[in-house]
Amino acid sequence: MRILTCLFLLALGTLTLAGTPTPLEQSKIEYLISSIETLQNAQFVRNGVAYEAKAAAQHLRFKLRNAGARVATADDFIRLCASVSSMSGTRYEIRFPDGRVVWSEDFLRQRLAEFVP
Repeated sequence: MRILTCLFLLALGTLTLAGTPTPLEQSKIEYLISSIETLQNAQFVRNGVAYEAKAAAQHLRFKLRNAGARVATADDFIRLCASVSSMSGTRYEIRFPDGRVVWSEDFLRQRLAEFVP
């Protein structure tokens, strides 16, 4: 009986993690999107087209909604929504006013490392 109870609790925990972000993970995801949205004079490049920061954030929120239960962590968000085009497989870039270009994945992973709850 104990084994069945343990297996049930383990399965329940796995389902919870796979389905809905915890409040902390949701805060991290919103922090990451806001990090893009508030970039001053930077462009978010996807599929060769440059978008302003606010439009990029809207697109990331759209992808997050469409990803549904596949995104349970900030890492899932970066990997599944904010790094590559799901249409072309092309990596997203961020182009800064000084001419510097970085992969969005690298930028967001750096921001995630700086996150303070």
